[in-house]
Formats: sequence, structure tokens, C-alpha cells
Amino acid sequence: MMRKKKTVTRIDILGDLNIFNAAEQRQRLLDALEAGNEVEVNLSEVSEIDSAGIQLMVAAKREAASRNTLLRFTDHSPAVFDILELCDLAGHLGDPLLIHSRP
Repeated sequence: MMRKKKTVTRIDILGDLNIFNAAEQRQRLLDALEAGNEVEVNLSEVSEIDSAGIQLMVAAKREAASRNTLLRFTDHSPAVFDILELCDLAGHLGDPLLIHSRP
């Protein structure tokens, strides 16, 4: 029996993750989830995140779960780490919080 091996789609989010670009990032995430692959979102270069960015992360996790697709947020920038801690959302998103050392 041959099994199709799932591939991982990687997305890098650069700069701000906020109300001004949430719709664009949402579409990127939906496109990746539509492909049926595992999705890994690199957050190491996110310089600023607001409530729209947090809402996008939560909604993306919910959408991935409804599609039975694995979605991981990785390499959390200090800005993302701080807001997830402030909002107590790290456990809800289910991803290990890994950040690069601060300069």
C-alpha cells in the first residue's frame, strides 16, 4: 500500500502583523491550508503585532483544526512572544514558544 507523504508548506511573515496586512496574510494562510499540507509559519521577523494579528493566528489555528491539518507557528519574535504572554494565549495556540535571543 502506497501512502502519499504530506509536505510542509513554510510561510515567513516579515515586518508587521497588524490590521493593515492581516487580510493579505490571512489569504496566504488559507491558500497554504487549502493545499492540504502541513503549514509552518515562521514568526522570527515579525516586528510588531496587534490584536488583528492575534485574531489571525487564533482563526488560522481554528481553520486548520477544522480541516484536520497541522499548523505550527515557529521562531516567535520578541514582539510575538510578548503579546502571547500578555494575552495568555501560548497554551491556546499549542506551539512551543521559541524566540531568538534579544540583542
